[in-house]
Amino acid sequence: MTGLAVPRFPIDPSDRKPVGRSGETTSAIGIGTWAIRDYRRAEETLVEAVENGIDLIDTAEMYGWGLAEELVGRVVRRVGRGRVFITTKLLPERFRDEHTAEKALKASLARLGVRSVDLVLIHWPDPHTSIERQVRVLESLWAKGLARYIGVSNFNEKELLEALSATKRAEIVVDQVHYSVLHREPVESKLLPMAVKEGVTIQAYTPLERGKVVENLLLREVARELGKTPVQVALNYLISKPRVVAIPKTERRDHLREILGAMGWRLSPRILELLENL
Repeated sequence: MTGLAVPRFPIDPSDRKPVGRSGETTSAIGIGTWAIRDYRRAEETLVEAVENGIDLIDTAEMYGWGLAEELVGRVVRRVGRGRVFITTKLLPERFRDEHTAEKALKASLARLGVRSVDLVLIHWPDPHTSIERQVRVLESLWAKGLARYIGVSNFNEKELLEALSATKRAEIVVDQVHYSVLHREPVESKLLPMAVKEGVTIQAYTPLERGKVVENLLLREVARELGKTPVQVALNYLISKPRVVAIPKTERRDHLREILGAMGWRLSPRILELLENL
């Protein structure tokens, strides 16, 4: 099938993205674990992803109410802790006080079977707690060695800037938001320029719009022209942007191989401009 070539491990350096300003990198495409239906099949798919150079796995305490974190834990035990960059997210109400946040993250660590995660995020801003307070609690998790890095999710540009200004001990390295070639705003005009300036990595969730990219006529036309698939074009569009990592969800190995084929090449400036006017 056209466009399904699988890159050899490890992924080319051009397909790695910075983790904020930490000096560390992850694969430009990670795999999400939201709404898993077949956990056994998903486990095999995630193992294959790691074997093919994808080292970023995204999860959250609320995904499957802990089952997704347990899934990631099984994968980590099979492939080795050093080969997986684990991101998890805690519910916003956890960040009202340090004890609640610590208890929640320790529960996540138990499900994951690890001593610390690589990155912990506030899943979305808590409207009942100041951003400064949320950041202070988030930093406490880093200070206690429960997470190597900290970040946020679903923060707009104003909220992200406020969070960055509130940090005292650790840097916010990631803002994970809904972003795709079919859902570019307000990320591209507001959030992304500010994130690039501040050295924050944008992780794009729902990058395939739950399959809608396959139905888009322009994406299909571009895919035919390039000998790729609409999925690969949509993902490559995102990772062609500075500091953007795409985190599609898949539990199928055939779909994983299609995702892997989104790396190892880049859309031309002409195609990028065309898609920016989609």
